[in-house]
This record gives sequence, structure tokens and C-alpha cells, in this order.
Amino acid sequence: MVNVLSGLKPEAVFKFFEELTRIPRGSGNEKQVSDYLVKFAKDNGLEVIQEECLNVIIKKPGTEGYENAPTVILQGHMDIVCAKNEDLDFDFSKDPIPLMVDGDMIRTKGTTLGADNGIAVAMIMAILESKDLPHPPLVALITVAEETGMDGVLNLNPENVSGDILINIDSEEEGTILASCAGGVNNIIHLPIEWNEADTNKIGYKISIKGLIGGHSGIEINKNRANAIKLLGRLLESLDKEINIDIANVSGGEKMNAIAKMSEAVVMINKDDEEKFKRIIDEHQKIFSNEYITSDPNINISLEKVDGIQKVFSLNTKKGLISILRLIPNGVQTMSADIEGLVESSNNIGVLTTSEEEIKFDSAVRSSVKSLKKEINDRIQNICDLVGAKMELVADYPEWEFKVESPIRDLMAEVYRDMFGKEVKVDAIHAGLECGFLKEKIGDIDMVSIGPNIYDVHTPNEHISISSTKRVFEFLCEVLKRLK
Repeated sequence: MVNVLSGLKPEAVFKFFEELTRIPRGSGNEKQVSDYLVKFAKDNGLEVIQEECLNVIIKKPGTEGYENAPTVILQGHMDIVCAKNEDLDFDFSKDPIPLMVDGDMIRTKGTTLGADNGIAVAMIMAILESKDLPHPPLVALITVAEETGMDGVLNLNPENVSGDILINIDSEEEGTILASCAGGVNNIIHLPIEWNEADTNKIGYKISIKGLIGGHSGIEINKNRANAIKLLGRLLESLDKEINIDIANVSGGEKMNAIAKMSEAVVMINKDDEEKFKRIIDEHQKIFSNEYITSDPNINISLEKVDGIQKVFSLNTKKGLISILRLIPNGVQTMSADIEGLVESSNNIGVLTTSEEEIKFDSAVRSSVKSLKKEINDRIQNICDLVGAKMELVADYPEWEFKVESPIRDLMAEVYRDMFGKEVKVDAIHAGLECGFLKEKIGDIDMVSIGPNIYDVHTPNEHISISSTKRVFEFLCEVLKRLK
């Protein structure tokens, strides 16, 4: 197999990154990559622990003169979000990610790249493999299932990990040290379905809303991008008010933590309403295109005739569905008054599915203020109470609160100034990092999060800067060198 990244610097980082892209590692499918990391550790004579949940912990003693230096935990996650272009024939469970170099960027051909967080794993492996890098005692903690609720860190055995400083490498902006993150929870609404027999005198249509940009539901929630599931709710409400539609199926989105970029509904209408139906569709195409002309300019609504519909939602189910889609909070809810430009709390409706028994709405609620996270969930509970639905909260993870004093942050600021001649930015992120859980698991040690420039994370357009990766890796190595 051709090594697409051969010759890029730092060589070891991109060698390991390319190897990782050839291993299936979607969340929940990490056995192969976990075993790969264990083998890497053994091949390099390093102590390794593979936990039952497949987290991997690798330990490397400090180099000469660093034996008594503070132990540093280098941390990232091995799983990735699996998203691809709708028309691409690609299987994340077996196909290698198709890499290409485009100037200073590494891209793929229609899939997520997995730089989130493969580049962290690759950097950690390069440091562990190095024979000439001075460093303190190291503990590499590489977790599973970060993207689907942080189950890896949740199941971490704290007896396997200890240290004095933790450097998380799951940030996506060079020149920024993150010192705080949002907490979050997966909010799932279950709306029971009552079915009615379909009226055979009516005609069926599938409505598809596609072409949206999507994106990371935390980092990009403030970019005013459209959510295809919310758009579907508006359209269904308008159709029902004007021509009283029946609905047989709804779906949308791919991941709870990604802004939904497509949605579909199968509906039935009276034959006499067909012209009006198409007029309403056309009107909403113009409305949505106008509202998102700058932030999401390629929204497209299409229709396809559907035959053989056997059953449709009852009136109660239809009303409940439309009410939830219209009323559920979505997007930015509050902005921080302490850090300019920081989203404080938000919700993202990521996935909409229909089964025989229920319609399920899968959302990601985030906030850096615990009480505001609860406030959003309380509002959703009220909606559920009104329509006879049930709310379930899954994978609740804590926020990582800002600490005024942080020696590792101060050291990093000094190193950054020395290396690049400018001040590093200290910031917070409106997304979940494993630091919140790790604080609970291994103690309130000094923590920071860094990373290279990665763009359009969680989308098929995800790409990473080569030069930024080199600078961040060299910066990290220099920080380790000064931790004597």
C-alpha cells in the first residue's frame, strides 16, 4: 500500500497517523486499534495495560536526569466519528480512510479524516518511540468511545493511571491552551407511535432535505448553520396546517454530536392537494435558502414519489412529533459573560429515527454551567410531558472548571513565547473533553488541552494542517524537555 504521507515532517507522527487511518476505529469498534497500540508498546519494551473496555495505558520512565521529575499523563482517544458523503460507497468497519495531501492540508475523499483524535495518538506514539527526546516519566492514556459519550474514560480504572500533570491533545486550534470545557449529556426523547392504516386513496411522497454543511455540535454550534431535523419540523408543520398530511416515517442526522445535515420524511397527501403540496415545498426551499444564504448556502429540498405505504402515524403521534420538532431547544442557548465569544450552553438535535414502536430524538446538551445544563433538560422534560413522551438522560459528563493557578499552563505560555515570539491564548471550549471526567477519576491535578489546527471536524470535509501539526508537536516536545 502506498504511503501517502511519506516524507511529511515530523516523520514519526505522520507515519503513525497513516497507520491509524488504515485501522477501523469508529466508536464501539476499537478492538483492532486497541490491540495495535498494545503491540506497539510491547514492541518498544514499554509497560502496557489494556483495560477490559479497551482503553490502553502505556508507561515510559523518565530519561536520564528526569527520573524524579513530575509524571506527565499524555492523553487522547482512539475512536473517531464515522461520517461520509451520502453518495460514497465506503465501509468504516473495513475500508482504510482515503488520504490525500492538498498543499498544507491532509484531506480525505469524502469521509471524516479521524484527525480527531488520531493525531493525538500519533504524537503520543512518536514521543513514546523516541530514543533521543528528553522527558519526564510519561503515562500515555488512550481511551475508547470518547465520541459517543466518553464511555472509555467513564470506565477507566483509576488504579491504572496516576500522574502530576495531564496534557490532553484533543483541541483543534494551534496557539490556544484550553483550560476549561463544557459538561454535557445525551438527551433522548422517546415518543411512542400509534399507527393507523394508510388511506389508499392518498399518494405518498418522500421529502428529503440535504446539502447542509453540518459540523461539530459543540465547536461549530455558533456558526448559524442549519439543522436539517429542525428544518424538517418547520416544513412538516406548514404542510400539515395547509393540507393536513399523514406521516409514515421521519429520519435525520448521523451522530448525536454532529449538526444534522440531512433529514427525510415519508408523507401521504390527498391527490387534490398535490399542486399545493409542491408549492409549499418550493416556498420553503426559498425561505430556507434565503435564511441561510451565507452560513449554509446549499440547502436542497427534493421530492420522490413513494408507493406501498401501509400505515401512518395517528393524529396524536403526528401532533406530538411536530410539537417536539418545533419546540425542542436547538443551537446556542446562552453566551458566557466571562469569556467573550464563548458559547455557555447549547443543544443539538443530532439524530431522528423511527422504529416500529417509537420516534426517537437524540440530542447533545452542553454547558459549562451545570445548572444551565439542567435548565435545558427541564425544558425538554416539559415538552415531553405535554405530548406524552419519555425523556432519558445518558452519558452525563462533568464540566472542567477553570483554575486560576496552573503551573503547566504558565510553563506552556513561556515555551510558546520563546519558540514563536508571541503570547499563547488561554481559552475555554464549548465541547466536552475527557478532562472533566479525568479530574474525578485521577484527582484534581494540573491539566491543559492543546492540539494542531483541524477543520470541519466530524464532517466529510475534515482536514488538518501539516505545518500546524509540526509546530504543535515540537512545542509539546519542548514543554516535556523543560519539565525537569
